[in-house]
Amino acid sequence: MSEILDLVIVGGGPAGLTAGLYASRGGLKNVVMFEKSVFGGQITKSSEIENYPGAIEVITGLELMEKWPEQAARFGVREEFAGVKRVSKSKDDLFDIMLDDNTLLRAKSVIICTGSNPKKSGIEGEDEFYGRGVSYCATCDGFFYKNKEVAVLGGGDAALEEALFLANICSKVYLIHRRDEFRASPATVQRVEKNSKIELVLNSTGKKIYGDISGVNGLIVTDKNGVERDLKVPGIFVFVGMKVNHEVLLQEDGSFLCEMSKNGEVVVDLDMKTSLNGLFAAGDIRIDAAKQVVCAAGDGATAAINVISYLESLHE
Repeated sequence: MSEILDLVIVGGGPAGLTAGLYASRGGLKNVVMFEKSVFGGQITKSSEIENYPGAIEVITGLELMEKWPEQAARFGVREEFAGVKRVSKSKDDLFDIMLDDNTLLRAKSVIICTGSNPKKSGIEGEDEFYGRGVSYCATCDGFFYKNKEVAVLGGGDAALEEALFLANICSKVYLIHRRDEFRASPATVQRVEKNSKIELVLNSTGKKIYGDISGVNGLIVTDKNGVERDLKVPGIFVFVGMKVNHEVLLQEDGSFLCEMSKNGEVVVDLDMKTSLNGLFAAGDIRIDAAKQVVCAAGDGATAAINVISYLESLHE
């Protein structure tokens, strides 16, 4: 691949696959997508999806994403299993794409769709029961616990906002935080404290998530004095932070290729344009991302449409 590519897409999740589909179907001939693990993204690890438009039956994330790579490839996207080490821009206004094996490619435009991953709490049983009672997305999985009791781990804005969301669905929400004060905004804290469905379990940490072949049965928490409490809940939502996968934008001098938020997310406008001409970002990597498959797909389509416009402008 020594030619100058029209577009390189970094990341093969919902945003990247949709971007590839729209870009190639929109007339771009040299579109290459790089994914170093699994095409379809982290949603492929979800055991139940029921809120994607058109998917009437409950399906797995793997089933939802199964046909997406094939559809994108049908319109001409080249899908490569390879990791991208760094994206940079040269003086001739082209992008240099350095792969993990140090292969160097050149492209006129780039869409970054590397997403983010929830940070894990490190509690025993968290990995074992992921997708079977342990979740990192209340919007995705909260409905499965309608009129049931659940636990939320965390003390920031995300944890409190998700606890409030779950309180509209569940019979009770245990909000577990290792300190006696929250890191969330005062207004959000006040709403949580006033919600009768939310029980605060402060100065406490999760010790063990337990269950059986059917899923989670409960969570053992320990307070600052070492006293254990057994919360018999079928659902545990972990919100201890997100890790934005922005490493490909890090330059050799430690700076970022484009403007980033204080949380390490890519700053974009409504067209998914970054602060650097020809560079776009879509999905969970961008600021204010809703972290839903349908939203990531919409981002990818928006980015691709605007990449086409950008490339057309180069010939004017």
